[in-house]
Amino acid sequence: MLKVRYPQDLKKFENYDLGCSDWFLIDQKLINAFAKLSGDDQWIHIDSDRALNEMPEGKTIAHGLLTLCISPTLGKDKIYIENLKQTLNYGIDKVRFISPVKVGSFIRLRSKLVEVTIRDDKTVLVRIERMMEIKGFKKLAMYAETLSLMYPDTSIS
Repeated sequence: MLKVRYPQDLKKFENYDLGCSDWFLIDQKLINAFAKLSGDDQWIHIDSDRALNEMPEGKTIAHGLLTLCISPTLGKDKIYIENLKQTLNYGIDKVRFISPVKVGSFIRLRSKLVEVTIRDDKTVLVRIERMMEIKGFKKLAMYAETLSLMYPDTSIS
């Protein structure tokens, strides 16, 4: 875990490898729950019987957006900032869903702190490269660059 006192201290750690999460199982229950929440109930995600006959390897696949939505959970506890008031999601750049994640696969997130911008208002914009790996595969499941806006805790000196 990368530990710093203030968000602006992250500037010294541009291009810092934050490492990998633990492996995480993508099961049908999770895929079905995401389908219900997102409204994306296309058969390739939820119909195991049809997938058996019509999908490669006879398996349903996770939604690309599911892999993206899991990335904050898998990326937790990679950075600790002592004097931080709050962090807001500022956006996502360069999202690509490269390889399908088949039900029963294990995924993990590899993260890298790529850019830190200290803004005029003293907030800090952090760009993190997120690469979702599939156990046993060379190609990534997903690539994205997430942006977080960090507010330093100015009440502590």
